[in-house]
Amino acid sequence: MTALAVVLVIAVVGWALSMVVGGTQPFRQLQPIPDDVPPAAGEPVAEIDVHGPGRTADKLTYWAGDLSEDTGIPAAALRAYGNAELIARDAWPECHLNWTTLAGIGQVETRHGTYSGKLLSGGSLDENGYATPPIIGPALDGTGGFAAVHDTDGGELDGDTEWDRAVGPMQFIPESWERFGIDADGDGHPDPNQIDDAAASAAKLLCNGRDLSDPEDWVSAVKSYNMSGEYLTDVRDAANSYALRQPAAH
Repeated sequence: MTALAVVLVIAVVGWALSMVVGGTQPFRQLQPIPDDVPPAAGEPVAEIDVHGPGRTADKLTYWAGDLSEDTGIPAAALRAYGNAELIARDAWPECHLNWTTLAGIGQVETRHGTYSGKLLSGGSLDENGYATPPIIGPALDGTGGFAAVHDTDGGELDGDTEWDRAVGPMQFIPESWERFGIDADGDGHPDPNQIDDAAASAAKLLCNGRDLSDPEDWVSAVKSYNMSGEYLTDVRDAANSYALRQPAAH
């Protein structure tokens, strides 16, 4: 063992002992995740005016603070999900969408905008809510289990003029963005790379004439994102875990 390795081992052991001696457990015991469909609503979102000027999600900073620490969801993403729930409640009151469902999808799609495709270095959401680096999915060229979707936007969103690709924290393909993309950060420009816009647009896609308090409609909504049964289960489990104020299992 090298001298550096010895130092690292001593440091880790010392940290663990300090946590125990200080009365704080270094590992959190997570509660069992229920298989409720639709998932539980989670922490009620603070009431704000989603029609106000500027980036309304920023008004949820206090609501998102401790909840972000408990769930492991980046605060910017959590504010965006809460903001999107309120937008849906105002625009489509019959939908009954909860932020936990949006968070479940965000977790499975891109780890809330932090997926970079690199093992040792993840991405992040910048101060304006943009995924850094930008998240562009693989070409939808009919291989690797993906559907074949020829280019629909001249590469404007995804940079690919032959095939479409999913874009941004909530992974919208250009055709879906054309139908459902809305502005939620107050800059007048719907952008799938910006988390407030992406979350609110996902809300619009999921609602789309559905009542998400109904199990069948909730399943239909999530399958409109991805038809996979495994995907549905992963979104459900992540959403139910967040409703318990704890991180998703994976």
